[in-house]
Amino acid sequence: MTSLVYYDVSDQVATITLDSPENRNALSRTLVAELTGSLTAAGQDRGVRAVVLTHAGRVFCSGADLSEAGGGSMTDATAAILDLLTTVVGLDKPVIARITGHVRAGGMGIVGACDLAVATETASFAFTEVRIGLTPAIISLTTLDLMPPRGAARYYLTGETFDATTAVALGLITTSASSGNVDDVVAGLTEQIRETSPQGSAETKRLLAGARRQRLATESAALAALSTRLFESDEAQEGIRAFLERRRPAWRQ
Repeated sequence: MTSLVYYDVSDQVATITLDSPENRNALSRTLVAELTGSLTAAGQDRGVRAVVLTHAGRVFCSGADLSEAGGGSMTDATAAILDLLTTVVGLDKPVIARITGHVRAGGMGIVGACDLAVATETASFAFTEVRIGLTPAIISLTTLDLMPPRGAARYYLTGETFDATTAVALGLITTSASSGNVDDVVAGLTEQIRETSPQGSAETKRLLAGARRQRLATESAALAALSTRLFESDEAQEGIRAFLERRRPAWRQ
């Protein structure tokens, strides 16, 4: 079976690459399982000081695999995505998102879970759930606390696309860079992290993520149930079919 996630360690940095460009690195059950496994491996490797999460193709991650969401229960898939986000937040090593493409829906949750994020100026972002009958339930756990309330309201409610400059202003990414400079920026961050002590780095991450970890522990069950209920609703199923069939949903006819 071809792997959808590649894992490599060099100079104390684990690079994890999403490599399912044919479906825009969507969060299929297989990809989520492989990604969670790679993150766990990085966390257990004492020789790894930082993790870079990146992607092949033009899309960092398009969110849930809607081909798997049509007609079936999403309970297990929702739980797996929640476990993935919890793994990123709970890892005792900094995780840096390297984004050179587009990010949508559940992919936004992954970016939000990372400690640092660098995106090229041509990258784009969107919380698209509302456009297919859903809400950013699970991913609110890793994105809502980063954004000012008015910004969150605008982009959650409209589902509109925004650029890297806006993503920086919203607090969703750390910085933007040119396509030719993004690797230098990421390398500079990993080099700085390698200068820190493992203990200091781990404890600082726990300090920064304390409130978020508490929210993940106390609110995840209710938000997972909400996500599952909406995915299984008639309206969301119509939205998913319309998306897959490249047509307008019934409420936009």
